[in-house]
Amino acid sequence: MARVAIVTGGTRGIGEAISLALRDMGYTVAANYGGNDEKAKAFTERTGIAAFKWDVGDHQACLDGCAAVAEQLGPIDIVVNNAGITRDGVLAKMSFDDWNEVMRINLGGCFNMAKATFGGMRERGWGRIVNIGSINGQAGQYGQVNYAAAKSGIHGFTKALAQEGAKAGVTVNAIAPGYIDTDMVAAVPPAVLEKIVAKIPVGRLGQASEIARGVAFLCSEDAGFVTGTTLSLNGGQHMY
Repeated sequence: MARVAIVTGGTRGIGEAISLALRDMGYTVAANYGGNDEKAKAFTERTGIAAFKWDVGDHQACLDGCAAVAEQLGPIDIVVNNAGITRDGVLAKMSFDDWNEVMRINLGGCFNMAKATFGGMRERGWGRIVNIGSINGQAGQYGQVNYAAAKSGIHGFTKALAQEGAKAGVTVNAIAPGYIDTDMVAAVPPAVLEKIVAKIPVGRLGQASEIARGVAFLCSEDAGFVTGTTLSLNGGQHMY
């Protein structure tokens, strides 16, 4: 029986690329999404991957959503916490709601999804959790105290949870993407985007498929000795 994977925010952008990569590895994939029913339906029609709607920042919704996936597809062996939002602004202009919503979804979603699945993985003696962090969680970014804090928190969450799962065969890792050629980055004004690319040593934006290949490795049988690590995929923009 194929292992079952959930990819949060899995119907668009980097999430879609991850869903496809895991499907192509032979896993049974459930793509979670939070809002756009029309695009989720089109994704399923195009890929054959089932889409499940719930808010990853809602603890009970994650418990219920994961239970529904398990009932329909089987026990959940792999979770990729990719869902995230931005509410950018300098601290002086950032509302508490802007802060709280980013923390609730980006960091809280990792906790909620782990609570829903980690115990089962430990009991079965195998599991993979991959959390999508960010270069901005490593290096910081002007106007993103909420986003940078949440992503930095994901990196710490990953290292701590990895220690709880290691002896039970459950690995927990993170990937920190740099600037990737997605719809969100495409919306950046051309003059600003040019300056961003100029700071990337490889001289280009990353591709969603490149992030997906990193996730695919960390979710594979071959990655059983890799846990508690953050894989930086940023074209050399931030090295440490």
